[in-house]
Amino acid sequence: MKKISAVFDGLRFSEGTLQYAIQLGEASKALLSGVFLEPFHYHSFHMGDMIGSHGISPVKLKHLLAGDQEIRQKSVRHFENACKKARLNYAVHRDENFAVSEVIKESVYSDLILISKTETFSNLEEERPTRFVADLLEGTQCPVMVVPDTHKELAKVVLLYDGKPSSVFAIKMFNYMMPWMRNIETEILSVSDPTDKDELPEGVLIKEFADCHYPGATYTLLKGNPEREIINYLKQIPQNILIVLGAYKRGSVSRWFKTSMADILMQEVDMPLFIAHYK
Repeated sequence: MKKISAVFDGLRFSEGTLQYAIQLGEASKALLSGVFLEPFHYHSFHMGDMIGSHGISPVKLKHLLAGDQEIRQKSVRHFENACKKARLNYAVHRDENFAVSEVIKESVYSDLILISKTETFSNLEEERPTRFVADLLEGTQCPVMVVPDTHKELAKVVLLYDGKPSSVFAIKMFNYMMPWMRNIETEILSVSDPTDKDELPEGVLIKEFADCHYPGATYTLLKGNPEREIINYLKQIPQNILIVLGAYKRGSVSRWFKTSMADILMQEVDMPLFIAHYK
């Protein structure tokens, strides 16, 4: 049994995260942990909402805090009911400390973290990737699946590969976490410099490895700037796909599968990303 930890903002509950979590929990028969972050400094209301005729109103503040608590309770119940309906093993963690540090701690004891790409745990609107998601990706101790706000059935997996250990490690972790995905269409996508030969880096080795796990995989080699070519290529794919990529982790950096690639993907395409650090 694996453990999947799905991260939720109880004040702005992500239905997309829930649906992806239920789908993964059912397929892997995992323990699904709902991590509800409730940092003491974060509320649904603003300072102006607390002001009465004589400044900050204790009565208004009490009412607002009670309202937030009810919204959070409702979100937890919604998660629990969905898990019960799917007959999943589940747990609920409600954390009141600083949000990012709590999720990073959860990642030490999880096989996979699942989170919406728009999570902020803030009243401020932010561009993707949000500061919270970026900090999580920097510090996580397990793979992270960053998902859109709307759940879609997956029809294809694209494994990004550049011949470096980080990209191969991501493929290994994806295979470990989601072995049932071997049964859907899989493509290994790489980009080379225009002056390089028309061949995959370490082509014999990657094909030998991929044949063990994804024997039906197809291979695509693009030429040019990796960020631009990958985005343009993915935007032309009509199917609902999951993208698998590696990212840096305190040291060795793959040639182009680094944090900036994950950032660009979150900005440009509305597809789930499976991101695994190479340590």
